[in-house]
Amino acid sequence: MLPIRKRHLLTLGALLTSLTLTAPVAFAGVGGDGIGDPYWPQDGNGGYRVGHYDVKVGYDPDKPDELTGDTTVSATATAGLDQFNLDFTPTFDISTITVNGVPARGFTREGEHELVVTPARPIRRGARFDVRVVYSGKNGDTRYNPETGGMFMAGEPHSATSWFPSNDHPSDKATFALTATVPQGWTAVGNGRPGPTTTERGRTTFRWREDSPLSTWTAVLAIAKFTVVNAALADGTPVISAYAPGAEAAARQHGDRVPEIIDFLSAKFGRYPFSSAGGIYFNEDIAMGLETHSRPLYPGTAWNDVVGLIVHEQAHQWFGNNVTGRNWRDICVAECFATYAQWLWSEAKEGKDLDAHYRELVAVNRDKPDFWKVPLYDPGAEKYLAAVYRTGPLMVHALRRSIGDDTFFRLLTRWQELHRGGNASWPEFEQLAQRESGVDLGGFFHAWTRSTTIPAERYLHLGPVR
Repeated sequence: MLPIRKRHLLTLGALLTSLTLTAPVAFAGVGGDGIGDPYWPQDGNGGYRVGHYDVKVGYDPDKPDELTGDTTVSATATAGLDQFNLDFTPTFDISTITVNGVPARGFTREGEHELVVTPARPIRRGARFDVRVVYSGKNGDTRYNPETGGMFMAGEPHSATSWFPSNDHPSDKATFALTATVPQGWTAVGNGRPGPTTTERGRTTFRWREDSPLSTWTAVLAIAKFTVVNAALADGTPVISAYAPGAEAAARQHGDRVPEIIDFLSAKFGRYPFSSAGGIYFNEDIAMGLETHSRPLYPGTAWNDVVGLIVHEQAHQWFGNNVTGRNWRDICVAECFATYAQWLWSEAKEGKDLDAHYRELVAVNRDKPDFWKVPLYDPGAEKYLAAVYRTGPLMVHALRRSIGDDTFFRLLTRWQELHRGGNASWPEFEQLAQRESGVDLGGFFHAWTRSTTIPAERYLHLGPVR
């Protein structure tokens, strides 16, 4: 994510054990109401891992704050469960919940977004199961333009709960299918590749599918009277771009450069990681650019520097979407490198002297303690984005100069290869950097990512660590 305006360990309940004379029966228990994130303890849930989301929604622009939904969550139990949680806003009315096709024994709402489900029969550890939730009512967080009727559902760090039940934490990534039904003349855009589109009785159904695992907050539903433009990367990967009314005239010239931008980033980070690419362009101010999986969102307030914004959000397809942090304190895994990608673009395409730019920024901020006071690793929930856009690229450039270009870019591609489609922490990146470079970088990383003051001179200079 790039702002435009600068702006649980598994918890098991009481485990029940019963024995027969012939064989042990699996434990039954309670999936925890948090996956273990130190910043947002109730995000995600314990006791299972999701493999796939099948989300079906209906939307009427005349009722912009409402949705109908029918979502099936396919998961595998990591513990015996006689109860488990989903993250889901309480603003929806739920008509039915079934587990493996059987109506749930019951469900309750707890806290801000906990949906507690009691299946008719306990679920054994290791068993696969499907939870289907049918719902309707007021969605949790629509971004809506009353002039055009356009809307989207996405946001960081919590957004999935506002439109579909989920295990809403970046560490539980899953494949994703979206089926969205809207009035004829409107278009619904999602992640991944499009499927068949059908129209019946004045309503059109759009189908999208992403077969690379995504984090729930990068799932997107965008609806408007879009103009959809199709292109392709050199290898044939489809590039699908959707322009909301009023956006095409300003943004199309920039959106047409997405294949060029992805080719550039692929040369730096390794091959593009997903089966489709593109973007969703709005004319109104949506306060941020957002790296929604395979198809980022762009606001209408960004057209004065939209190429830099596109570079940033497309770089997130590698850093943040392909390789995702294990917890939100690993935010530098995503934002530090996406921001530095803008530096790389300006170096290659605009002839910018990055060493001079780096030295200028250090000099300007040398005597400003507030500039350095938030660490890049584990900055805290209230400040998790405070430093990554300012000291993040400085740290990455200093690392590049410390280990040399050949090692630096080999490190970035190796990181993508090792953790493709999965999760990895910032400390894991540090360990890989040390292995790839053969250099003791412990002091460097402590000074740049954990300290709350300006790094010592030996780590500020551009050259091998000394």
